[in-house]
Amino acid sequence: MWDMQQSVANSEQIKANNKDLTNKLVKPIPHTYYGDVKKPIIVDKCRSWTLPENMEMLHRYFDNKPKVIVLVRPLIEIVASFMALRKNNGWTNLETDLLKDGSEPIMRSLAGVQWAKQNNNGEFIFVTYDDLVDDTEPTLDRIYQHCEWEPFKHRFDDIVSSVEEDDSVYGLVGQHQIRPKIDRRRLDVDLSDELVKKCNWLDQLIEA
Repeated sequence: MWDMQQSVANSEQIKANNKDLTNKLVKPIPHTYYGDVKKPIIVDKCRSWTLPENMEMLHRYFDNKPKVIVLVRPLIEIVASFMALRKNNGWTNLETDLLKDGSEPIMRSLAGVQWAKQNNNGEFIFVTYDDLVDDTEPTLDRIYQHCEWEPFKHRFDDIVSSVEEDDSVYGLVGQHQIRPKIDRRRLDVDLSDELVKKCNWLDQLIEA
């Protein structure tokens, strides 16, 4: 959607012919992208939705109010998780550029979470990792209520993923692995003192 919007805005041919095609070209994209999915509800998973430019885009092209589920977790745990993924995939530079300004997958997402917290007009619901793991059913009920969905009774000890993502594209096989039970696992990585300090500082900045 973003790429199409930018392409139309920068097209000399469209400008030269005084065409106003942005809405006609951008708005159908989600329906085309998910055209083969026969489900009543689709949750689009993307860390970038909380960025202000993307929220503005949602408001511009859709009549209904967007609902965004924002999963949050202490940054030190997120960093450790990505380091463990890198280690399992044979990376040697486990810490390199993880917290580089403006980088993916952490720093742009962090900026989006900060913006969402400061500009929440009811679109965003914030769900902590601890609540999701330790208080799963009430947390899911809260999500259903926020999204205005009919409640659904889940099983939490026999979880099966219905969507497979090719993590080799990211060079991090296992990144989107769905385990059959909701629980914690120990990560065998050590963070440098400098990285721990920066994680704590960024967490404080987001909460300020």
